[in-house]
Amino acid sequence: MRAEPPLPPLAGGTPGPDALRPLLDTVLDALRSGAAERGGPLPAGGPDGVARRVRDALPNPLPEHGAGAGEALRLLVHTLAAGAADPADPLCVAHLHTPPLALAVAADLAASALNPSMDSWDQAPAASALEALVTAALAAEVHPGAPSPDALVTSGGTESNQLALLLARERHGSVRAVVGANAHHSFARAAWLLGLPEPVVVPTPNGTIDPVALDEALTDLTGPLLVAATAGTTDTGSIDPLAQVADLCDAHGAELHVDAAYGGPVLFSTAHRHLLAGLDRARSVTLDLHKLGWQPAAAGLLAVRDAADLAPLAHTAEYLNADDDTDAGLPDLLGRSLRTTRRPDVLKTAVTLLALGRTGLGALVDACMAQARLLADLVEKTPALELYARPTLTTVLLRPVAATDDAVAAIRRDLLADGRAVLGRARADGRLWLKATLLDPHTAPGDLEEILTLVEGSTDR
Repeated sequence: MRAEPPLPPLAGGTPGPDALRPLLDTVLDALRSGAAERGGPLPAGGPDGVARRVRDALPNPLPEHGAGAGEALRLLVHTLAAGAADPADPLCVAHLHTPPLALAVAADLAASALNPSMDSWDQAPAASALEALVTAALAAEVHPGAPSPDALVTSGGTESNQLALLLARERHGSVRAVVGANAHHSFARAAWLLGLPEPVVVPTPNGTIDPVALDEALTDLTGPLLVAATAGTTDTGSIDPLAQVADLCDAHGAELHVDAAYGGPVLFSTAHRHLLAGLDRARSVTLDLHKLGWQPAAAGLLAVRDAADLAPLAHTAEYLNADDDTDAGLPDLLGRSLRTTRRPDVLKTAVTLLALGRTGLGALVDACMAQARLLADLVEKTPALELYARPTLTTVLLRPVAATDDAVAAIRRDLLADGRAVLGRARADGRLWLKATLLDPHTAPGDLEEILTLVEGSTDR
C-alpha cells in the first residue's frame, strides 16, 4: 500500500514553535528577496504588470497536488513582497498606511499562532483579561478624570464611527449626524447602513468646521443630534476646533463624537497634545493605532466616557455566554464588539505600549511631525512648487506652480507606473494636490528632497 503523507504540523501547543521556526526563516528570506527585486516603494508596470507577475507565479491557485510548505511560502511571499507598496520605504507616502514596528509584528505572530477567538472567555482566557486592561488604560488616556471610561477594539475608523452612530441611535431611538465637509466618508455610509437620515454637512472653508456655520445648523435642527468633529482629516491632517465645537454641543444639547483615527495618538506627545484640547469632552472618540501608532492593521478603538454607553451592544448566544456561565463569573465578551469571531489585536498594542511607553510613542509622533514641517519648508523654498498650508499633523499637500489638475493627477500616476514614488491625491481649495503623509520616523531629509526632485522631474516630462 502507498504510504499516506504526514499531516502538516500545527502552530500551537508545545511542538508549534519548532514547526514554525524553519518556516519563519523561509518567510524572512522571501521578504528580503522580494523587496530586493522590487527595489523601490512599489513595483513598476502598473496594475497590468503586477497582475501578470502574480499570475505567472500562481497559474493554478488550487493544484491537485501541493508544492509543499517551503516552496509555497517561498514563492508567494516573495511574489507578494516584490509586488507590494511598502510603507517602510520613505517614498511611499500616499496614505495613512503605516510601516509597522517590528516588535508589533512579532507580537502579531504570537497572536496568530495561539489564535484566540475573542467571542467567549473559554477561547481566550488571558487575551480577554489583557484586552480589558489595555482598553481601560487607553480609554483613560482619551478621557482623563472620567469616572468609568472604556474602549472597544475595532477594525478601524470606519467600524468605530459606525459604532458611535449606532450607540447614539440606541440612546435616543433615532439620531441625526452633523458633520463637517471634511469628515470621513464612513459617516454617510454608517447613516445609510443604520437607516438614519443623511448627515447634515457643515462648511469647512479653511479645512476645518466653521463654528458659526455649526451654530446656525444646530439652531435650525431639531431632534437628537450627534456632532462628529475630526481630529486629523484624511486629506489635509487638519483638526477641527474641538473646544469650540464642544461648547456649541453643550449650548444646543447635542452630543459630540470625535473621529481622531489619525490624530488621536498625538495624545502620547508632550509637545503636541495641546492640539487635541477639548477631545476629552467628547462622549465617544475614534482612535486608530494602525496609523500614528505603528501597528499592523487592524488596531482601531472606540473610546467612551461612560462604559454604560456600551450596554446596547449586549447580546446572548447560549453557546458563548449563557446566563448561568455569566452569573458564575465567566466574562461576557459578546458585548465587546458587533463581530463574533475576532483576533486578539490587543496583544500587539499591549506589547508596544509596554516596550515603548508613552514617551517612546510620543517621540515617534514628534519625529514624523518634524519631518512634515521640514518637507513644508523645502516646498516653500522650491520656486517651481506650491505648498497648500503649513502641516497640522504629518500631511503635506503640494503641487507644481501653475499646473492643471489633470497634470497633477498625471504626475502621480506616472510615478506609480514607474515604481518611483507613492504619493496621494487630495482636493483642497478647489484644486487637486499631491499628498505626502509622513508616517515613517526613519525618513531622512534626503528622502524628502528626493520626493520633491521626483515631482519636479515628472513635471518636465
